[in-house]
Amino acid sequence: MADSATTDSPEVKVGDTIPPIILKELTGDKPEEVNIADLIAGKKVVIFGLPGAFTPGCSKSHLPSFMDAQTELKAKGVDLTICIATNDAYVMEAWGNTSGGTKAGIRFLSDSDAGLTKALGLLMDLPVMQRTKRFSLVADDGVVTHYFSSAEQSSDTWAPKMLEAL
Repeated sequence: MADSATTDSPEVKVGDTIPPIILKELTGDKPEEVNIADLIAGKKVVIFGLPGAFTPGCSKSHLPSFMDAQTELKAKGVDLTICIATNDAYVMEAWGNTSGGTKAGIRFLSDSDAGLTKALGLLMDLPVMQRTKRFSLVADDGVVTHYFSSAEQSSDTWAPKMLEAL
């Protein structure tokens, strides 16, 4: 099923630069600020976003596809894989640990104010809360080199599609 989005920003595209947005990551007992642009500077990274931690599609398909692909992604030169969602840092940390994603080498960052989600034009503004439209991308030194949208199918954003393109 494709995601529907409501946003005023144009959707991210190849050639765009990832903006210097502050995300949160639980390290120790409290969330720490992480500037996504600083984190990915000088690296080839995979960033994938999804509507929510612990949700069925995200937990059963999207996240596991990237967990299973870590060795292949690293072989293709990927230095870091990052998962974002609009859940708070505590929920993202718990999901990373319980899913095995953190152990697989994925970093789980909270976009709780949807700052990055909005900047990338990937906001789903739902009655309950703001959510991230399902996506994945590759960025090299902060510049998007590959972008995968869920406009047609959610599976278009999973790791196998990315691996085919790399």
